[in-house]
Amino acid sequence: MIFSSIVHPVSRRIGIFCSAALVACTASITTADEGPLPVSLDPQPRLLTHDWMSLAEWYRMHADDVELAEEGASKLLFVGDSITQGWGGPGLEVWETHFEPRGAVNFGIGGDMTQNVLWRLDHGAQGTLDPAAIVLLIGVNNVGNIEDVAPSEVAAGVLATIDSLLTRFPNADLMWMEIFPMGEFPDNPNRGKILAINQLVRLQIEGMERVSSVDLTEDFLNDDGTLPADLTPDFLHPQKPGYEIWADAILPWVDERVPLQK
Repeated sequence: MIFSSIVHPVSRRIGIFCSAALVACTASITTADEGPLPVSLDPQPRLLTHDWMSLAEWYRMHADDVELAEEGASKLLFVGDSITQGWGGPGLEVWETHFEPRGAVNFGIGGDMTQNVLWRLDHGAQGTLDPAAIVLLIGVNNVGNIEDVAPSEVAAGVLATIDSLLTRFPNADLMWMEIFPMGEFPDNPNRGKILAINQLVRLQIEGMERVSSVDLTEDFLNDDGTLPADLTPDFLHPQKPGYEIWADAILPWVDERVPLQK
């Protein structure tokens, strides 16, 4: 499905918001001042090793991002986890068509949670970058990897990440992608958590400037609420059609901030 404008189609909720007071918003949905920071808010490097990514590989990928950040050339920055990293995999053709010509850089690392992105920003991923536009998708791994995590904690981590990016990059507008649905069936328990997280973040940033949001849930799901296997074979990571949906949703917003050079 292709949209020529980001003006609120039925299947996509979009709001224009901004960054002032996000720290206060974060505090309002956590009890971080009553003890140690919740995991999702506490900047940490990768602590989990996976059979598909060693800790050494994670640090190597972060070092590559730091090098790109030091070059400071890009005006379009994508930040997130494996789904963002997938612009270099299943989404590569879409990336090369729409975003590579704009000099975009991809700071997506598979398996990352909000606390990992916060740590990366604290440890060199800012560099000399001065982007005009940032696209952020983060939080699904907090749901999948932190046992019994509360939606309010993950929402606070997302808000902290938004705040960190807007503070570090004062000339940038930010597109927050609401967390994509996961699990094949609508009764998957993580579906409810994700909906709650998205709603909490949406409510906290409503009425602010510099931040836009897009909800692709209905674009990804079948009419019966199932997540189609041809779109996400593992019911989490999109294939090329998912990246086409994503690109169609944000391109009008990107065009206004980082137009293609003719």
